[in-house]
Amino acid sequence: MATDNLKVLNALDVAKTQWYHFTAIIIAGMGFFTDAYDLFCISLVTKMLGRIYYHVDGSPKPGTLPPNVSAAVNGVALCGTLAGQLFFGWLGDKMGRKRVYGLTLMLMSVCSLASGLSFGSEPKSVMATLCFFRFWLGFGIGGDYPLSATIMSEYANKKTRGAFIAAVFAMQGFGILSGGIFAMIISAAFNARFKAPTYEVDPIASTAPQADYIWRIILMLGALPALLTFYWRLKMPETARYTALVAKNMKQAAADMSKVLQVDIEAEQQKVEPTVEQKNSFGLFSKQFLHRHGLHLLGTTSTWFLLDIAFYSQNLFQKDIFSAIGWIPPAKTMNAIEEVFRIARAQTLIALCSTVPGYWFTVAFIDIIGRFAIQLMGFFFMTIFMFALAFPYNHWSHKDNRIGFVIMYSLTFFFANFGPNATTFVVPAEIFPARLRSTCHGISAASGKLGAIVGAFGFLYLAQNQDKAKADAGYPAGIGVKNSLILLGVVNFLGLLFTFLVPESKGKSLEEMSGENEDANE
Repeated sequence: MATDNLKVLNALDVAKTQWYHFTAIIIAGMGFFTDAYDLFCISLVTKMLGRIYYHVDGSPKPGTLPPNVSAAVNGVALCGTLAGQLFFGWLGDKMGRKRVYGLTLMLMSVCSLASGLSFGSEPKSVMATLCFFRFWLGFGIGGDYPLSATIMSEYANKKTRGAFIAAVFAMQGFGILSGGIFAMIISAAFNARFKAPTYEVDPIASTAPQADYIWRIILMLGALPALLTFYWRLKMPETARYTALVAKNMKQAAADMSKVLQVDIEAEQQKVEPTVEQKNSFGLFSKQFLHRHGLHLLGTTSTWFLLDIAFYSQNLFQKDIFSAIGWIPPAKTMNAIEEVFRIARAQTLIALCSTVPGYWFTVAFIDIIGRFAIQLMGFFFMTIFMFALAFPYNHWSHKDNRIGFVIMYSLTFFFANFGPNATTFVVPAEIFPARLRSTCHGISAASGKLGAIVGAFGFLYLAQNQDKAKADAGYPAGIGVKNSLILLGVVNFLGLLFTFLVPESKGKSLEEMSGENEDANE
């Protein structure tokens, strides 16, 4: 008997949009809200960490984190995320989505709180503590990627599934936005209460002793949204597709979904046995998987890898843009707390103008024009805008032309979010068999995080001036920003080409996409 004839799965596919869909979006989405807050808030406080712990007496500029420390502080969470995506993706298929789901949230909450603590007051011990807990924070965040995507795809109806999964991912935008707003509120309050001169007036007094509380409070607040939804995650039933197709308990699947959909669904225990056991039981490393889904997995991993190289390389020219348009004046003209406020304000404006709208454009259109079209369009425009920034880079570097540069830069990341940044998250949750869905999503996401590490750190070194004397302190000579932008344009174009390996899943059931129906009919 074909899987799509199982009443519980059919009921899910054709269910009207109900309250439980929105509940699932909020429960899963708050995890992504927390993920984005935790991953991106570190960039708001790294300048302050440099001022507090790496001040050099007599230096004309405030202290900054040495390159190796900066790379560790900013990158350790990405490494943790990569490991977490692989581990929890695999565990979600072995133990079930629900059983692992609360664990990732608890890990995120505990490590968010702990990352604001320090064992000792020496720079080395503070940074070591911060890096240790941010690795495990990243590990928890990593688990949220495959589990949230898989849970949402397995709960959703086939008509609006893309929008629901994209809406979960779009909560990242609000997480980034909230991080910036909260950092502005905290820094403004501290700046009003503890007045301090600028660095050029008094280098020592420009960093008020109370500044050490600010970065800790900003990092620790990441635990709050996670804790707020922890109870509701524990109350969610296991997805019917996992219970029926992997755990093979049709009776429990029918009971769970009857409660959720508020309709009576008969258990069909006899129908699930041939469906699951007979033909459709090949593993991840089998020839059968390679034949059926090998190119699909190559498509999802390669596009996510290439997208994240470009997406996370944005810190290349962020500081130049913000300085050029006056959002962030030279560091020596501010005190430590004011600098946090200025950086947070700049990031909030970018999130408001390009990041958040891009995500929600995807939510609005993904089930109308499809995943493939949105991803292809996104990579196409990212390629165009990156080359448009790169080839006339000397033109953009003149002060009079910097506003044009900012517009082009914003459009690049608008089309990343209304494009592959959202679709690379959605598609792996739809096209693989239920028993491998979480694992394959985790592999795809981990590939993306590998790209993020290349983008954030490889290009940080590559983009340094070709003249070592003009490179940032502690960095070797690179290929320059212009050549880096050209390279990123090529990366985006490769993403466009690899998109052709990814199938369109709009309007199709998960079993239809994964081929589980065909197996059951053989």
